[in-house]
Amino acid sequence: MSDTLTETLPILFQDEHLVAINKPTALLVHRSEIDRHETRFALQLVRDQIGQRVYPLHRLDKPTSGVLLFALSPEIAKAMGEQFTTNQIRKQYIAVVRGYAPENGIIDHALKEELDKYTDKKARLNNPPKEAVTHFQRLATVELDVEIERYPQSRYSLVQCQPQTGRKHQIRRHMKHISHPIIGDAKHGKGVHNRYFKQHLDAGRLLLHASQLTFNHPVNGEGITLNAPIDDTLRQLFQRFNWLHSLPKEWQ
Repeated sequence: MSDTLTETLPILFQDEHLVAINKPTALLVHRSEIDRHETRFALQLVRDQIGQRVYPLHRLDKPTSGVLLFALSPEIAKAMGEQFTTNQIRKQYIAVVRGYAPENGIIDHALKEELDKYTDKKARLNNPPKEAVTHFQRLATVELDVEIERYPQSRYSLVQCQPQTGRKHQIRRHMKHISHPIIGDAKHGKGVHNRYFKQHLDAGRLLLHASQLTFNHPVNGEGITLNAPIDDTLRQLFQRFNWLHSLPKEWQ
């Protein structure tokens, strides 16, 4: 008998057509050339956990946590795919960003496709930028008495983001575009802030979480809203910043 324990993931919703999990950070959705050494994938873990094949309906970046939805048949995958393609799915994210973000706003900034040298090597290099729109709202702020860059204090915001389109790294790139990059974003953020959060605040992950997904059930048309609670890393950070009360109870 093997002494290794089978890893299980938190299931947020399951019926005969769909299953949704709360994906932890640092977990790939499926096998990728980007992380050829990786052996853990949400797709295989969910399949083994529920004992049947699953079909991914959307993606979350490896470091992003939160709601991840799978279909349980090709027919349901096709029906749900149409909702995703026509932007009928409502997604809500929360993120910790550098600086005091505006109270609310709409980022309407077209994005060129970010190509990966492994997975996108057959993609065209000269595609024009595609429409990308993100709505955001500031939920809370904090000022730390620590000099990280040129100011004696350092400011951060908790923001809620609703992407209207689904471009690759859209929220990460849009928040950088308005000069409020997400903490922990190695590609689009600032290393000095990322290191401070990792070394002094026990928050060494990308501080982006897919907190809510709303859609119509593909069989009965019922409106469904799935909420994913934050993980321990985010919870201890939000407690430290006195931010927990700024979140709906379902996300805490």
